[in-house]
Amino acid sequence: MRERGPADDLEKLDARLKHAAEGARKSGPGGLPRDRPPANALGLALRVGVELVSALAVGLAIGWLLDAWLETRPWLMLAFILLGGAAGILNVYRMARGFGYAVGYKQDQPTGRHRPGNQGPGIEG
Repeated sequence: MRERGPADDLEKLDARLKHAAEGARKSGPGGLPRDRPPANALGLALRVGVELVSALAVGLAIGWLLDAWLETRPWLMLAFILLGGAAGILNVYRMARGFGYAVGYKQDQPTGRHRPGNQGPGIEG
């Protein structure tokens, strides 16, 4: 009988980690793909509303608490409401552009210049 060494255990662990990471990249919560927008318009509209309202509510709460602590009513609350609104609009923009579904807010889409078979003018192939 052959005894398993630490190297065998590490190889099995590495294979399991790679398999788990690949599965996590492909799907998000509920088993749906991460890089896919919501399937219907109602889900998209609700998400936009929640993004805007929650950002404004967080800005309002932070501003109100800072105003109460520093006794600067209403100036910090107004400033943080504006910052919360800007954050909400930025989140909606990211969602509309599809960045909210990709890791690191980047989409991996090939451009016209780097596709296979598209070598540009003057290059024979």
